[in-house]
Amino acid sequence: MGMTDVLIVGAGPTGLVLACDLARRGAAVRIVDRSPAPPRTSRAKGPNPRSLEILDDLGVAEEVLAAGSAPLPMLKYRDRRPVAEADPWADSAPSPDARYDRGWLIAQWRLEGILRHRLAGYGVRVEPGREVVGLAQGRNEDDRSDAGDRSDGGDGEHVDVTYADGQAGRARYVVGCDGAHSSVRKLLGITFEGTTAEDQVMVCGDVDLAEGVLDRTRWHQWFDEDGAVMLCPIPGTRTGWWFQAGPERDGRGRPLAPTADGFRRLLAHHTALPGRDLTRAELLSTYRVNVRMADRFRAGRVLLAGDAAHVHAIAGGLGMNTGIQDAFNLGWKLGLVLAGHADAELLDTYEEERLPVAARTLDLTSERLRATLEAIRLPGGGLDAAITPDTTGLGVGYRWSSLAAGGRAPQAERPGPHAGDRAPDAPCADAVTGVRTRLHRVFAGPRTTVLGFGPGSAAVLRETADAYGGDAGVRVCRVYAAHEDRAEAVPGAVVDDAGHATAAYGTGASGVTGAGTVVVVRPDHHVGVLAPADDARSVREYLRRLHGTGRSAERSPGMVDAVR
Repeated sequence: MGMTDVLIVGAGPTGLVLACDLARRGAAVRIVDRSPAPPRTSRAKGPNPRSLEILDDLGVAEEVLAAGSAPLPMLKYRDRRPVAEADPWADSAPSPDARYDRGWLIAQWRLEGILRHRLAGYGVRVEPGREVVGLAQGRNEDDRSDAGDRSDGGDGEHVDVTYADGQAGRARYVVGCDGAHSSVRKLLGITFEGTTAEDQVMVCGDVDLAEGVLDRTRWHQWFDEDGAVMLCPIPGTRTGWWFQAGPERDGRGRPLAPTADGFRRLLAHHTALPGRDLTRAELLSTYRVNVRMADRFRAGRVLLAGDAAHVHAIAGGLGMNTGIQDAFNLGWKLGLVLAGHADAELLDTYEEERLPVAARTLDLTSERLRATLEAIRLPGGGLDAAITPDTTGLGVGYRWSSLAAGGRAPQAERPGPHAGDRAPDAPCADAVTGVRTRLHRVFAGPRTTVLGFGPGSAAVLRETADAYGGDAGVRVCRVYAAHEDRAEAVPGAVVDDAGHATAAYGTGASGVTGAGTVVVVRPDHHVGVLAPADDARSVREYLRRLHGTGRSAERSPGMVDAVR
């Protein structure tokens, strides 16, 4: 087998998002999974608002929204009687800077199917039944010419991969997205420190209930002193439900493995429904609270993402979402290194940024689990205790990162985002055509964006466009205030007609004086530099770090824009 740019091991949401992001950058990607067929797993209940923004960037958000449903109000019972109802999203609404104000319910296998279809559009298909059993990082003199213009330093370094069937492959980079029991992590000898709470156990499965026995517009939750049953309707099905419950236990109090008959007994015990109303149960599993994290996310040319790098309590639904967000942080960095624009050191910023986020997520989910377990001891308590603004993912940023150093100095007193923060969205209009758009639509696709506010930003935008053109992975966008003359507007410029962009980025004051502000937005929608428009040097140095010197740098041969 020939050399591939990136071998992704594991085709869950994390691996699929990474594969889509790399494939649209023109990288040669292979994605393998040890399962012989796509697993119909249902543990994750759907993307949170930040993951929806990422799926939107990849061009699949509309399909995900259509295939799923909005999160449901929770109806809580005690001793078989309804005692309280809670809608954690009742007071939230989309805002100009965040289009998605709530997560979305969708079966994980449906989400994976949508991502696999998107990936196939780039000519990449998951290779099932392929288990990685060996990894060796090497250097081969014969490899030098093979490196070609997809420079990886030109040193011919690579990873040799061995599969369980005896076949072999070779890749410039390998990313383990292969879950909590990651074989990639084990082959690297990376420790997975943490705890497993043997007493905190839940049994899960997908079940069918007789039609009409429960209202499908609610997530039903029975919490009794001796256990619990939770039933949430699976979107896109008529009679399918996600079933979660405290396990049955043997005479010594040890949890029993889940069975269909066990589920029927739990249903009859906690709810007013007879066991026979549960007509089918599959994908049965036992969930134990694991709180573990890899001590590093990179070993040379092999990286870890998602559950392979960190697992935590299910409370708040952050498992799959943290993995999707890992992938979106890593994809553009790998893409720029493979294209020869950025040095391989850029990959060190993946661990630098995502490891602290994973550590904080472990703490946050453990705290939400504790709050939930406390809440359900009283009648009316339920899973809404796990949901806080923290669980949207919109507040996650990287102010500590070396990639956020560019515009740190004048930030302390100014409103708006700091370097490292998520770049806010804002509704606006195309300056040439008048068509409605949004800043996140401007950012979409695999490029770095340079926003210019105020007339003073024109020079930096011109210099950037001259240096990087349209095909080196950098785009420029002048943001006009409603009152500004836009006779000179070029395609791609936008009008902040309602003032939302100016408000979100805190650029109002400088726009009035004409000095202006320049914001460099990374491909993953995080602010890299926020500087006065006369500080062209900060912008120049930042872009050089990510994209080389521009027109003199190697061109990426296959930049593919997302098909929208």
